Amino acid sequence: MLTELRIRNVAILESVALPLRAGFNVLSGETGAGKSIIVEALGLLLGERGHADLVRAGTDKASVEGVFDVSAQPELISALDARGVDVEEGVVILRREISSAGRSRAWVNGSAVTSGALAEVGRALVNIHGQHESQTLLNPEVQRAVLDAFGGTTAQAERVASAFAAASDVRAQMSSLASRRAAAEKRADYLRHVVKELAEAVLVVGEDTRLEEEVRRLSHVAELRVHAAHLREAIDGEEAGALLALGAAQRALGAAARLDPALDRLQGILDAAFAELDELARAVRDYDTQLDTDPGRLQELEARRDVIFRLTRKYGGTVDSALETLREAREELDLVDTAALDLGALSQREAELSAAVTREAQRLSAARGQAARALERAVDAIFPDLGLADGHLTVALTPRDEVAASGAEEVEYRVALNVGLESRALARVASGGELARVMLALKTILARLDGVPTLVFDEVDAGIGGRVGLCVGDTMRRVAAHHQVFAITHLPQIAARAHHHIVVSKGARGGITTADLRVVEGDARVTEVARMLGGDSESEASRAHAHELLENAAVDASAGDSTAAGAGTGRPARPRGRSAKR
Repeated sequence: MLTELRIRNVAILESVALPLRAGFNVLSGETGAGKSIIVEALGLLLGERGHADLVRAGTDKASVEGVFDVSAQPELISALDARGVDVEEGVVILRREISSAGRSRAWVNGSAVTSGALAEVGRALVNIHGQHESQTLLNPEVQRAVLDAFGGTTAQAERVASAFAAASDVRAQMSSLASRRAAAEKRADYLRHVVKELAEAVLVVGEDTRLEEEVRRLSHVAELRVHAAHLREAIDGEEAGALLALGAAQRALGAAARLDPALDRLQGILDAAFAELDELARAVRDYDTQLDTDPGRLQELEARRDVIFRLTRKYGGTVDSALETLREAREELDLVDTAALDLGALSQREAELSAAVTREAQRLSAARGQAARALERAVDAIFPDLGLADGHLTVALTPRDEVAASGAEEVEYRVALNVGLESRALARVASGGELARVMLALKTILARLDGVPTLVFDEVDAGIGGRVGLCVGDTMRRVAAHHQVFAITHLPQIAARAHHHIVVSKGARGGITTADLRVVEGDARVTEVARMLGGDSESEASRAHAHELLENAAVDASAGDSTAAGAGTGRPARPRGRSAKR
């Protein structure tokens, strides 16, 4: 659960620490005091996009830090350990910074992480449900996901999606192969010409370079022989050759070494030079004898060069590209002969996968049918507690003409909120407040199935009040038996039901608007609830009414309402006295 939220330099929040406890936490305050900014700051810890506008005026960065107790979440601890994040004593600290230039950084227990990694960890810790999220319930995909989560059919839905994807992939392969075969059949005559022309040329990789070198050499045989003769004369000439001079040097060195043995070390150097020069002389003689003066050979090479030039200019510019063209042409021609066999094998595979899709979809449909009826009963049982005594939910499963990745049916939630009216789609029936209560009913039902420990409700009390507010507060308190609940509210009926009450207020500090937080208990809490009732918070009537609301909440709790650490999920006691009428 979230034990503390620390916010620094975010909009009008200069430096605040929000202490949270197990059970039902509530945050209240005047409109514009900064309640929504707190939720936005919390969203930063869940990987939501940050922007420079959030940074408090006159500061260079904003930061949000959340301290979580995850000692009851061994799976999350293992996942963090796999990412190289150490979790000591079951505590995880998420931190996010946004600079005034818009740059963002994130950490988990001091280890730098990406925003995506922060979001992945955050989603396992907190689920924020705001006013706008009620609208997501109008999305058929969200309705289907809620049904699958409730009925435990998510894994079966994934099997359908996986089988559908495999079948679709095979169909795509078949379409591509058929298209390529059709193209090859249209180009068959041209492809055969390409294969014949290139295959008959018997091109060899690197042949163009070697051929060019040989043609150049044969074109200059006479000059090359003159240069070779001069080289031989300089090395091995009878009158002034280098070998002759080295011989004289050897004789002189031998005579000197007999007088001074220290010169013996030079003999090896001179011998090596003589051997190298002698080897060079032999190589020059061999080169000279290999020079070919046959004009026929030169003509043959030039003709071959012309062939290669013509083919490479036609098929890519190099021998390598021409050979690649030959390979591709052969493969394309092979399609004409082999595609039918390959298409047959793919068609058989597609039929097998389509049958698997149908089987898995039928299983999913049956499971969804059972889950739909159970979800209807569960929601209908909660509706009276949310001020929708005559409400009825229908989960309509409409068969599709063809199975899709999400199954064989469309899922649509329909409600009838008044006696004698037929069920209609949520978008056509429910007001904003009613839609929020439908979502709250679903959240209540899914609470035990949801592994996320902290649920945040941002002003889901919009459009309701009085007795319904008490019912919503009781419902949130029951959810708090299985989760930590944090609600931002304007309704005193909901605030009075909380185990832990925090107030945000706005003032000025240093000429800049600043928000502060304080935990209220006892008389201070009575004052805040009286303010929320809309009267004079110091008047005797308002304070008496506030005191009564808080007393009734305490009585209901002792009579069986669940607490943060307790069990019990029975229906809350009906509110009594004046608070029930307001």
